[in-house]
Amino acid sequence: MTEEINLQDTGSIDEQWGEAFAEEKQSQDENVQPAPQPQKRDIVVRTANFNTLKNESNGQIGNMDMILDIPLSVSVELGRARMIVKDLLQLSQGAVVELEKLAGEPMEILVNGRLIARGEAVVVNDKFGVKLTDIVSPTERINRLK
Repeated sequence: MTEEINLQDTGSIDEQWGEAFAEEKQSQDENVQPAPQPQKRDIVVRTANFNTLKNESNGQIGNMDMILDIPLSVSVELGRARMIVKDLLQLSQGAVVELEKLAGEPMEILVNGRLIARGEAVVVNDKFGVKLTDIVSPTERINRLK
């Protein structure tokens, strides 16, 4: 059984597509359920109460003991150098790497990667150490953050 469509009886193609879209939209509208409404709850808002920090006689903030056990990474930077990979691969035992700093210039003491002081190398009981010669001011530290 073949079905023949007579275009004169059914109307134009545009009308057929329009009817098909209308039927589709109607079937979708029937299946759509309203979105659930959020439940209303009573919300209580209070102001936060914080304990005030008290200054001790020496001007330090109380409860300093809370931060005394935090580990920090302290490093001393003798100098820096830039080189290309080719030169890096050619390094061997006994090679000398030229640094950007001049001999006698103070080394930089870094705490967690931030400059806090400068100093000079010393030897203490057959180990290297650093004698602090200049502490970076808090103002200078803040300016370096920008």
